[in-house]
Amino acid sequence: MRSHPVKRVVSGALAAFAVMATVTFTQAPAAATPTLPAPQQPQSSSDALEKYREIARKAEKLNEDYLKAQEDLEAKKAELAKFNKALKKAKAAEAKARADEEEFRKEVDRFAGVSFTSGAQLNKMSALLAGDSPQEFLDRSSAIDLLATDKNRALKALKDAVTRAEESRSEAAEAQQKAKEAKDKAAKIAADLRVRKEKLEEKKAELAAQAGLLSEADKAEQQDTGPDVGPITAPGPAAQVAIDAAMSRRGKPYVYGATGPDSFDCSGLTQWAYAQAGISIPRTSSAQSQFGTPVPRSQLQPGDLVFFYSPVSHVGIYIGNNMMVHAPSSGDVVKVASLDGQQYNSARRVA
Repeated sequence: MRSHPVKRVVSGALAAFAVMATVTFTQAPAAATPTLPAPQQPQSSSDALEKYREIARKAEKLNEDYLKAQEDLEAKKAELAKFNKALKKAKAAEAKARADEEEFRKEVDRFAGVSFTSGAQLNKMSALLAGDSPQEFLDRSSAIDLLATDKNRALKALKDAVTRAEESRSEAAEAQQKAKEAKDKAAKIAADLRVRKEKLEEKKAELAAQAGLLSEADKAEQQDTGPDVGPITAPGPAAQVAIDAAMSRRGKPYVYGATGPDSFDCSGLTQWAYAQAGISIPRTSSAQSQFGTPVPRSQLQPGDLVFFYSPVSHVGIYIGNNMMVHAPSSGDVVKVASLDGQQYNSARRVA
């Protein structure tokens, strides 16, 4: 069991989050530090800790929402880049097709000019009538055939060029529209991200104020890494590696937005643990709750991801006997705890 002042943990969490939560999209000016009412005095130290955990859980939900919005923004920016690339390619293809169209149109016009100036002489009968000998007829006939072939080739090339130009123009217009939609959606998500960040900062300020009401016993309870559960045997090697990795982080502090190896938020711990087994899972608890295979609570096995609250906003790794290892919330540390300590939602098997 470890014991550290909770104020140092909370302040460290705030500093780490401030660095990690930077968004590359255009941001609005930072909101002023919110002015909060003085926390209501609890009747006992356990009341203070329960109140702290209630605020911390709400802050964790805001943090998960914020991380999800960040993911959505990055995905939309990638989509925008894809559509812009498609637009550039389509415009280049259109320009090339238009140039081909102009070239072949000139060639067709040249054949039209030849036909006009030659009148009815561009046919085999005129070649026969005008020829002085059979050989001259054959020569004239071959020349007319070649001229007709070139004319037909030029007409086909022109038609194909016009078709390509129209198709490329249509593709460019579609890509331009999709790029505009992606840009608009990215801007909307970025605005939503700023609102979520402001709400999170307000909740963190409320949490810091509540931390000052915790007793030494409360702080010791936060630093408790949970009961010793003995050896844990998972059904497969990947799950075993993930469990061992998570258990090795017991005592590491919860920090908003942290993904290890020395501090974690809840989904950061599960993602990091499975990464040690070579398995990539999504970043947020809500996204992780849709990953892998659903598992009924009655069939849980060590290594399964277990989720809490509705909508999902917390996750841990099941280790057997109705216990899990998880990163609970701000002020706390990675620890072993019962599944019954929070509102169970569902489970997923990823290995």
